Amino acid sequence: MYLGCKVSYLFLYGAENEGRSFQKLQNLYGRKVKKDILSVLLALRILSFLAGVRFFLYFCALSENSMKQNNLFIHKLIATGLGSGYCPFAPGTMGALLAVGLWLLAFVCVDFESLRWITLGAVCLFTVLGVHSTNVLRPLWGEDPSRVVVDEMVGTWIALLAVPGGGEIAWGYVAGAFVLFRLFDIFKPLGIRRMERFPGGVGVMADDVLAGIYSFILLLSVRCL
Repeated sequence: MYLGCKVSYLFLYGAENEGRSFQKLQNLYGRKVKKDILSVLLALRILSFLAGVRFFLYFCALSENSMKQNNLFIHKLIATGLGSGYCPFAPGTMGALLAVGLWLLAFVCVDFESLRWITLGAVCLFTVLGVHSTNVLRPLWGEDPSRVVVDEMVGTWIALLAVPGGGEIAWGYVAGAFVLFRLFDIFKPLGIRRMERFPGGVGVMADDVLAGIYSFILLLSVRCL
């Protein structure tokens, strides 16, 4: 809007100055300047103005396309678990391992109570983001492509919520959360496979969320023994 007003101002101001210049020529030489010359110069002003408008519209279209590409990159980054889904072998396992690695990193940085809340927040946030990003990428990648591993990350974090606190890492429970989740995710028993019937990104995320819940329940049962 500012650019358009500026161009219009320059156009009108320039045209007014042209008129004054021709008036000075008339007074200087004592003869009337031909109107056709003024018309030519005015036409050149109009062409310059239209060229400026065209460049502005082209720049806007280019900026919009760049923004779309950036948004698409962010969706790919989320859906592939920071790129772990591009692994040529076992991308789901790589996504789950990344989730464990991020959880362990948080373990050494914050106290355990804060870690639980952070993990729960990550589960809620990435479930929503995973559904949305998967829906955005579905026209490009199809239904539930193997490179989408954000669902494995969420399921792993759910299972890790059952790890007991303490001064040291309970490696047995961490490994158990990882293994149990992967088994439930691969074999999909107890209605997990039915979750895939939900449309779009919901179906992609729902089965892994349920697999994580089953793993969480089993680990809690072991802790209560």
